[in-house]
Amino acid sequence: MLDIRDEFGTAVIDNFVEEYLAGRTPNPCVMCNTHIKWRALLKRADALDCEFIATGHYAFIHQHDNGRYFLSKGVDEQKDQSYVLWGLQQDLLARTILPLGKYRKPEIRQMAVDYGYPELAKKSESYEICFVPDNDYRGFLKKKMPGLKDSVEGGFFVDTSGNIIGKHRGYPFYTIGQRKGLDITFGKPVFVTAIHPENNTVVLGEEKDLVGQSMMVTGLNMQKYDMVTDGMELVTKIRYKDKGSLCNVYAEGNQVRVHFYEPVKSITPGQSAVFYEGDDVVGGGIISLKPKA
Repeated sequence: MLDIRDEFGTAVIDNFVEEYLAGRTPNPCVMCNTHIKWRALLKRADALDCEFIATGHYAFIHQHDNGRYFLSKGVDEQKDQSYVLWGLQQDLLARTILPLGKYRKPEIRQMAVDYGYPELAKKSESYEICFVPDNDYRGFLKKKMPGLKDSVEGGFFVDTSGNIIGKHRGYPFYTIGQRKGLDITFGKPVFVTAIHPENNTVVLGEEKDLVGQSMMVTGLNMQKYDMVTDGMELVTKIRYKDKGSLCNVYAEGNQVRVHFYEPVKSITPGQSAVFYEGDDVVGGGIISLKPKA
């Protein structure tokens, strides 16, 4: 057993808090996979003179003719985890074995039974954030940062034209696309469409205001290729359960601009965007903003 709580706190929990305070919606599983389940574990592997690590993620690792390592989707598309592994860099991929990519989850459960672990085979799956067991991230932020609630409470809800339409409980406690728990009524459904931490405002709009056709992606990690080529046609996923949308991508310095063929809903700053060529992960990054279509 290895104690890596300090690294977990720095790489995952601190980032989680900082992202919400910046008005973004983080994906802590991506940070955990990159910095804890790989980078921190490989440091221990080095100390034990181990050449490889193996994990139970559902995905494949390949090496391209260009020498680069990259992930591709596992056989079980319902359990495929390539989306949350986009942050793995070349040195990490080169030393990783993913034995479950060719299996489906029911097959793995049966293996557990066959090898004498029936209780493990029945173990339920959890989709909650591991360090927020009650799934109440707002409560977690308040406990982690005493005084946060008082410092942000009473900011304004505004409409898409900037008109003040009410008061809210503090911008870190809202996420793009949120409809429930707004404590405000208009006689029609309204959604959080933007968050502005600089003046503690939360923008509310209609469902149509959540739709966009382009976005910027930063914090890139490229896998199959060292960079995208301008106009390259790929499929981009903007959340874990997203089926992906066809798009063209354009390199702009150390960022990528994505233009979708069809409008997509709830492009959320802070979430991961992962670029696919067929089943292969070309690369990924963090959604930084949603430009106007």
